Amino acid sequence: MSERQSWFEGWRLLAAFALSLIVLSLWIASMRQFEVDGVRMVIRFTARSSLLLFCLAFSAAALARLWPNAWTRWQWRNRRYLGLSFAASHTIHAVAIVAFAKMDTAGFAEATSAASYIFGGIGYGFIIAMSATSFDRTAAGLGPRAWRALHLTGGYYLWFQFMVSFGMRVPTMPFYAAFLIPLIAVMTLRLVAMAARPRGRTAEAG
Repeated sequence: MSERQSWFEGWRLLAAFALSLIVLSLWIASMRQFEVDGVRMVIRFTARSSLLLFCLAFSAAALARLWPNAWTRWQWRNRRYLGLSFAASHTIHAVAIVAFAKMDTAGFAEATSAASYIFGGIGYGFIIAMSATSFDRTAAGLGPRAWRALHLTGGYYLWFQFMVSFGMRVPTMPFYAAFLIPLIAVMTLRLVAMAARPRGRTAEAG
């Protein structure tokens, strides 16, 4: 099958996702005149867009190995840019959180805890480190072994954080269980792909 790239690849893919997320976030906030309710809607929206983009990036290698086709090859080729799009989404998420904290101090204090600061901070630390080493020069400077350790550890940590963040809301909002399905599916795919890894060259894990 041809591996010819489409227009929607690489940096164009990242730019399209980032611009779309910014425009949609502004539109969502404007629905509530950029007040606290609108900002909180942006927080929820970007949490879900981040989940989608994370799952696309985190499942790319496993899907390319298990079901090689035009879509999974595109996904695998663009896993770096899907990961950076996830980082862009979570950056907007962070901006909205800061805005919420400044606009409604009491509401923000009620919605957060020391654990959310600690584990969320670790998650953002991984996102920054993984984004910074998603370029050829920085990846080469880090070295392949350290790069793989960082991206695997960061990926699994972020997966766990998504599971906890969405899962803790299920008792009061059962529909949040639907967001756990893609996370469980992605982890299952990765485990199956690792178990079925053939000898010789395979799709790069990431």
